[in-house]
Amino acid sequence: MSNETPQAGDLLVRAGAIVFLVGAVATMATVAPLFLGADPLPSAAYFVCMLMGVGFLIAAAGVLRTAADQRRRAREASAAR
Repeated sequence: MSNETPQAGDLLVRAGAIVFLVGAVATMATVAPLFLGADPLPSAAYFVCMLMGVGFLIAAAGVLRTAADQRRRAREASAAR
């Protein structure tokens, strides 16, 4: 285990990474039949590929939330002096 304290957006970053990976696997599975000469997958598989972008946005929101929290803590620390 890590000794670091969890930050405000850590859960969002982890969830975003998982969603992104699901979308990446779906993208590889969707593109593979095109290279192998097989029949393309149904349209629903292409929509699952969009999870890559959704996961990226979720992770970016987590990073922005962490940055805002750190900025707020630094502002409070400097005001307390």
